[in-house]
Amino acid sequence: MAWTWRFERSDGTEVQPAVEPEEFTTQGDAESWVGEYWKDLLEGGAEQVTLFEDGTEIYVMSLRAAGEA
Repeated sequence: MAWTWRFERSDGTEVQPAVEPEEFTTQGDAESWVGEYWKDLLEGGAEQVTLFEDGTEIYVMSLRAAGEA
């Protein structure tokens, strides 16, 4: 299994990440990585991330705090 992230603006437009991710072997590893680098990703222009497992979309998560525009 391969877990990967796609980096997006709030409208879903894909952007290049400020920090280049690896391919992860577990969901937990992928989520830990985003937890470590979310501020850098946000500062680099990504406002949300989408997690995929072997090409299947699992979920979309905002990198912004709740209520922040």
